[in-house]
Amino acid sequence: MPVGPGKYDPECTLVREATGAALVAVIVMGGDRGQGFSVQFNADAFEVVARLPDLLRTMAQDIEKSMGNPT
Repeated sequence: MPVGPGKYDPECTLVREATGAALVAVIVMGGDRGQGFSVQFNADAFEVVARLPDLLRTMAQDIEKSMGNPT
């Protein structure tokens, strides 16, 4: 995961602060700054960060299934 602010870091900060989440991932496609993402997490949230790749895989599979494109 890249270190440093992502293209949509301000929006990610807003979501993290508004929700009090341990981890927030914002993915933007076709935004005013192009495509990009930002991930923020608490320093003590390593176990949550470690689960992020599996969560993203599951999300991708669910999206494909809902669009009629099974993996």
